[in-house]
Amino acid sequence: MKKRNLFIWGVLPICISGMSFIAVHQPTPWVVPDKYVNMPNPVKADAKSLAAGKALFQVNCESCHGKKGIGNGSKAADLKTVPGNFTKPSFQTQTDGAIFYKITEGRKEMPKAKKDLPNDIDRWNLVNYVRTFAVAKN
Repeated sequence: MKKRNLFIWGVLPICISGMSFIAVHQPTPWVVPDKYVNMPNPVKADAKSLAAGKALFQVNCESCHGKKGIGNGSKAADLKTVPGNFTKPSFQTQTDGAIFYKITEGRKEMPKAKKDLPNDIDRWNLVNYVRTFAVAKN
């Protein structure tokens, strides 16, 4: 009987709290509306767009995502959520429209870029620039 009580009052609560910790801290999928998934990028990824995107990234994104876009910026360690790694195939296989939506709307600690960058062209320039991390060497 004592072993059963030990399990019920000692081990079981630890197991349950551990399971709830795992459930709470699992990353949730970032659902993008179909309107954005299928949205074409109206900005050509030329030298002008990439330069504009890089300048915007350095000011607005680099402190969390890092210079090489791997999520290791100077503020990354202080965040509750891990900044995205733009070099991963799971990021790079998304459509431009999906990336545009995520930049525009933000989530959790990532701010909504539409607030600081109300011009759609600026956010499309960011989309074009983060695409350059596909070939970055970590």
